[in-house]
Amino acid sequence: MILFFCPASIYFHKLYGSEDALMYQSSYQIDGTKAHESVDNSTYSTRSNIITSLEVYCDKYKLIGKIDIYDADKKLLIERKKHVNEIYDGYVFQLYAQYYSLIEMGYDVRHMEIRSIDDNKKYKIDLPEQNQEMNSKFENLVNEMRVFNLENYHQTNALKCKKCIYEDACDR
Repeated sequence: MILFFCPASIYFHKLYGSEDALMYQSSYQIDGTKAHESVDNSTYSTRSNIITSLEVYCDKYKLIGKIDIYDADKKLLIERKKHVNEIYDGYVFQLYAQYYSLIEMGYDVRHMEIRSIDDNKKYKIDLPEQNQEMNSKFENLVNEMRVFNLENYHQTNALKCKKCIYEDACDR
């Protein structure tokens, strides 16, 4: 099983979900949350073609989430990150889930990008049909998530734990 994120973090995210974020978030997560406020509070833009913080659902993959920004005029889906050093598969998969959700909901998405807030860099991301290798990895990950058993999981990649906000609570 190849996982591109630590599935134990999803468990802890739900476990801590109703707690005050200051109880478990590191400074990295607090900074990211602060940088995301304008999108989450829908104060990013007053233009009618800009949709922010829209809750989405994808029936095909049974995924729920929330988009950052959709520009209806440009047909552009945007995921914002506090600081991007490299494009991880998980970033792309997050956009793929949002893309499939928006398409099912009737939106026309022709472009996707990740934006690094700190340095104002933009990274174009191929649509799933433009990158079959990444789309297959996305679909495999979704399938692996469906059969995942936390009791049998042991993290073998120490880098995944290095900046994890749940490391203190995790026994993996």
